[in-house]
Amino acid sequence: MRAILLIALSLLALPAHAADPTYPDLPPHDQVDMALESHINVMTAETGVRIEQVNQRKWESGNYEFSLRTGSYQRQIGVPNQHLKEWDVTLERPVRLINKVLIDSDIGQEVVTRANFALGDARHEAGRTLLHLWFNWQREQMQVTQWQQQVENLTQQAQTTDKRLKSGDAPRMELSQANAAVAQATVALQQARMRAELAGNELSRQFPSIVLPQRLASTEPQPITEDLDYWKQIITNDNHELEMVRSERRIQQMLAQRSRADRVPDPTVGLRFSSEMGGNEKVSGVFLSIPLSFGLRSANAENAEYQAQIAGDRENAVRRRLDGDVYAAYTQAVNSYQIWQQASEAAASIRQNADLVSRAYSLGESSLTETLTARRQALESTLSENLSRLDANEARYRLLLDAHQLWSSDNDPHKVH
Repeated sequence: MRAILLIALSLLALPAHAADPTYPDLPPHDQVDMALESHINVMTAETGVRIEQVNQRKWESGNYEFSLRTGSYQRQIGVPNQHLKEWDVTLERPVRLINKVLIDSDIGQEVVTRANFALGDARHEAGRTLLHLWFNWQREQMQVTQWQQQVENLTQQAQTTDKRLKSGDAPRMELSQANAAVAQATVALQQARMRAELAGNELSRQFPSIVLPQRLASTEPQPITEDLDYWKQIITNDNHELEMVRSERRIQQMLAQRSRADRVPDPTVGLRFSSEMGGNEKVSGVFLSIPLSFGLRSANAENAEYQAQIAGDRENAVRRRLDGDVYAAYTQAVNSYQIWQQASEAAASIRQNADLVSRAYSLGESSLTETLTARRQALESTLSENLSRLDANEARYRLLLDAHQLWSSDNDPHKVH
């Protein structure tokens, strides 16, 4: 019943995993979209966009409001000792100068732009995390498969040794040695299964939408055909983090411009109505008031200039770091492919040698020690080949992901069409 259940689960997983024939060793695109959109950092960034949209309305409306003042008084006249009731009403509001209105509108638009770039960067970082966890789980699963095969091979070797022992062609010590090798491989298999379970649990915990397939697809790595300049241009021209700090620099520059504009204070315009002398006098008028404090405004403007300089320095720092990241990602992708090619050729030769040594032992032409050594070397070389294959694939996918050629959503302004 357990075997039937595993086969059924495998059949259910394989069609979904084969939904994207371009990348058969990656999760289906619909699962990836759901996983990234539901990641906590992406959802937080989406909330940040909505917050900045509210802030945009605040920038456009401004901080000024109408103010209403009213009062009631009594005027006492000594002769002929009269008490006259008086009152006044004042309606006033500071007025933004037109240049400040335009600057505030630009700032409101830019904060939303920055939030959208932050959303794209959050999605991109979530994609990087998913890619890393996915290949980390694949590495552990691959080692489970390899150690399972090693246990089976060593078990067959132990059975061959037992037959030779019964026929008098091998000492009992060789059977103990063969059984010990099986026990050691079994322990390594159990450890690999534990690591695979932990890796799968971490992947499922962070991205519950990703369905782990029962059988892994093995994809041969592909070389990186374009040169470094191509990748540097395409990645730096379309980079959420760089665009985000650029937007921040523009915001700080506009805030500095706004502070310079504030050196000319906004006037306050008001209307005043009053009733005096017991209603015998009616007074109405318009007034204008202008603040005359200059020290604070000049300091604020100077501080904003420095903040704009810091934002510009931060943009330059991100650009330099990004150049280094592109170089590292490109170099890793190119070298990982070459390492896989070398490891593949070496593993094929070592496995062929292990088969020859094992056949020679069954014919009594080789010792058990030589046979076990050849088996161990074959396992190590196969593990190295498969790990280098996964490293090469992950490095290439990481390069494609950074270039927005992998897992781009419909909402991504940098999506490749």
